[in-house]
Amino acid sequence: MTIQTDALRSTPFSPRFPATTGESIDVYGFAVPLWYTDPETEYDAIRNRVALLEFSMLYKWDLTGADALAVADAVFSRNLRDLGPRRIAYGVVVTPDGYMLDDVTAAVLGEGHVRIIGGNPATGQALEVAGAGRDVQVAEIRDTLAVLSVQGPNSRALLQRLTDRDMSNEAFPYYTFDPATEIAGIPAHVNRMGFTAELGYEVMVPVERALELWDAVLAAGQDLGVQAAAAAALMQVRVEAGMIMGDVEYDETSTPFECRMGWAVDLEKADFQGRGALLAHKDDVRTRVVSVTLDCAPDVAERARLLHDGSEVGFVTMAVPSPALGGATLALARVAAPAARIGTELGLDGEVGRAVVVRTPVHDPERTRVRS
Repeated sequence: MTIQTDALRSTPFSPRFPATTGESIDVYGFAVPLWYTDPETEYDAIRNRVALLEFSMLYKWDLTGADALAVADAVFSRNLRDLGPRRIAYGVVVTPDGYMLDDVTAAVLGEGHVRIIGGNPATGQALEVAGAGRDVQVAEIRDTLAVLSVQGPNSRALLQRLTDRDMSNEAFPYYTFDPATEIAGIPAHVNRMGFTAELGYEVMVPVERALELWDAVLAAGQDLGVQAAAAAALMQVRVEAGMIMGDVEYDETSTPFECRMGWAVDLEKADFQGRGALLAHKDDVRTRVVSVTLDCAPDVAERARLLHDGSEVGFVTMAVPSPALGGATLALARVAAPAARIGTELGLDGEVGRAVVVRTPVHDPERTRVRS
């Protein structure tokens, strides 16, 4: 169903959306299209060519001041003091009781400057509380930065055409950043990362130069098969990659150990928000996020309750047609820990289909493409 978009904000790149753009959804207060042309073409661009995806909607907090690093470390689950130069850390922010608020990235941009990117305004509130009375300013900067994610096997070749900076794997490895790159003559902060399980980069530029960036990247990549891609294709690739989303695969009833983020909790670091509670939660994992294949259509599977031996054990969080599985229905699901074993067969409430727990991820299980 098409939502009312007149109450939502336009994104920095929306003036370039084509006339064929489909219905929109609400992403953190912005109107975001489900597709520009069709999800199949856009999926193909992400997996086999190069795609442009907008991530301007995510919250971005800049912490500046002498205590910026200390305040970020007081909230974030990873130890930012141990990061190597220009490394990006992926981790979580939890409530004081140890339940999930957000999955975020963090980077130390310089002395007294940390940037955290996530999807829940509660992260900003936690940073403000941790910074009270300290030498730090916490600013949410979505209004100043546009973010264009360039993803797919041809993404490096495309961006290399637009910059003198060496974009090779050796010079710009996975999960690193460069805060002072020029792309098409535009000052840019570039992260090598993405939400697609493909080689890719996120390019941040001042909002007033967003359309200039879009036009330059599209013009330079025509022979590489560049294609704008929207939310429907992104959801397909992220489900295939087993990548979680807030209020979908987790909420404030989930611990990091229950939504595939336990690895990102550094219980050896000094105290941070929720650490004491997490020590208790790590040995009390009651649910898991798993991948399941289903023998019914995605719209039937979406949010369906899952049964094991006649008892409800969880539910489907998001179901998509998976090209990686020849078009079969694939979903992520939250299930009770005893039902999470690979190969477990589950029923759908109402006997509308069957599900089988499979290995996560189904696409590129060794994560070699993102590191190539």
